[in-house]
Amino acid sequence: MEVLIKYGTEEHQEKWLQPLLEGKIRSCFGMTEPAVASSDATNIQASIVRDGDEYVINGRKWWTTNGMDPRCKICVFMGKTDPSAERHKQQSMILVPFDAPGVKIIRPLSVFGDKESPGGHAEVDFINVRVPAANMLLGEGRGFEIAQGRLGPGRIHHCMRMIGNAERALELMVDRVHSRVAFGKPLVAQGTIQQDLALSRIEIEQARLLTLKAAQMMDSVGNKVAAPEIAMIKVVAPRMLMSVVDRAVQAHGGAGLHSDFPLANFYIYARSGRLFDGPDEVHLRAISRHEVSKYKQ
Repeated sequence: MEVLIKYGTEEHQEKWLQPLLEGKIRSCFGMTEPAVASSDATNIQASIVRDGDEYVINGRKWWTTNGMDPRCKICVFMGKTDPSAERHKQQSMILVPFDAPGVKIIRPLSVFGDKESPGGHAEVDFINVRVPAANMLLGEGRGFEIAQGRLGPGRIHHCMRMIGNAERALELMVDRVHSRVAFGKPLVAQGTIQQDLALSRIEIEQARLLTLKAAQMMDSVGNKVAAPEIAMIKVVAPRMLMSVVDRAVQAHGGAGLHSDFPLANFYIYARSGRLFDGPDEVHLRAISRHEVSKYKQ
């Protein structure tokens, strides 16, 4: 939705944004490709070729979130319009109706065995898909600009959710250790459990404060200046959630692995978060470059 709010025309917003806001339809984002290392988005090979008043689109995408949802009606598709252009000007983004001829869902993709129905992720083929030239967002060669504008807010949204998941995991852990007795005393009286509770609270608050700082900077100085902080929280929040959930699972024993509790799903989300919207390594590289640049000035 943020792509349409920031970069869509009035026509795009009327046709797609309004029903999205009303919950009538869903959208998906076609960026990652199975044939290349998509953590470096310049590797993307999908093509967007102008043909008169239309663009012809070809490529295979995967991890297209919401692609399996029957309500998904529009795809924000990233591909190359000019492979000979400067490295970060080759890519563009265009709106592709998900029911257009040539769009073919290959299969659903599961995350650690979970298909995340009814939305879920899809592997999708785009074969000679034709869309109006008016569906191009901002203009040719501006795909990276749009991606950064979309991914910054998207990353902070994920971090907020992860903090919420961590709070819920800690709450469940506290409840569990009060209700179980082992070796003659409640689990909550065990020293190792007390340390785990304390470490989880510390890590949650650290992540929360860094997320709040990044959000405040995005509002006050913009996403570009806040990029290092956004990268930092994108590394910190999934790792924090993994640690907090792991402790909660341990305290629950076998029950922590079962669907009676949401801990397994929290862990899947946390581990996936170290990959989606940019893997840890890419964010750490960006943070390091920013840090080094301060001493070159």
